[in-house]
Amino acid sequence: MGRPNRATRAAITQRRTDAIDLKLAGVDWLTIGRKLAADPSINSDGIAYPQGYGIDKYRRGLEPPTDKRLIELACKDVSKALSERAAALDENTDELRHLMAERLERLFFGVYRAAIRNGDYQAVDRAVRIIERSSRLLGLDKPTRTEVSGPDGAAMQVEATGMDELERLIALAGGGTAEDGQG
Repeated sequence: MGRPNRATRAAITQRRTDAIDLKLAGVDWLTIGRKLAADPSINSDGIAYPQGYGIDKYRRGLEPPTDKRLIELACKDVSKALSERAAALDENTDELRHLMAERLERLFFGVYRAAIRNGDYQAVDRAVRIIERSSRLLGLDKPTRTEVSGPDGAAMQVEATGMDELERLIALAGGGTAEDGQG
């Protein structure tokens, strides 16, 4: 099976978008799986969703995916779509970072001339601030080491805790647990 054509890729992208929209609306995984199923006999809308879950089986007249498989497919779609969105966001962020660096560089040269030619202390201050901002933007500053200490600078006591203790603390804080459907 080769790479899907453009129309198929577009339909899969739409299915993933629909899966994310449904999950954001609070819909459970099985309902998402059924709503986006290719086979109308299990699709909650009673339609054949384009490029829906189990499309190959549906086209061959085979049994539709099980509820467990529909849940897996819905989870996979949402995870893949979120990963793709994160990658696109990273790419856009890099482009924006480059644009901001260019703007700071243009500002810097105007201020730098005034600082050097006229000895203008305000221009010197602005030049230093632009350099500091550019360095942070481009990640040129070394990370700052931070130490956490206890009272009077003494070492802190760190305790390991088990899952039972964490669930007890969450319940005390009003967060519920995984067993009661709150977590």
